[in-house]
Amino acid sequence: MSINKKQTSSKIVKLASDTLRNPNSSQTAKKLAGSAMSQYNTSKQTGPTMEDFASKVLKSSKYSDDTKSLAGAVLSQSNKRR
Repeated sequence: MSINKKQTSSKIVKLASDTLRNPNSSQTAKKLAGSAMSQYNTSKQTGPTMEDFASKVLKSSKYSDDTKSLAGAVLSQSNKRR
């Protein structure tokens, strides 16, 4: 298995934290924020289900730039071979 050594940046961690604390954030944004936060300072990689979810968010026009930033961060930490 090929390891992706990318980690969540402090900018994304701040965005994820703010998203999780905001009662008006969508469930989609919170799901992505949780995934990004869980990969901060760890060697965890994004799983295939979350990869698919994040990919669909990036392809859709209905999500905000912040939500797409979280999706991009989550996707960037996926397994290189998938």
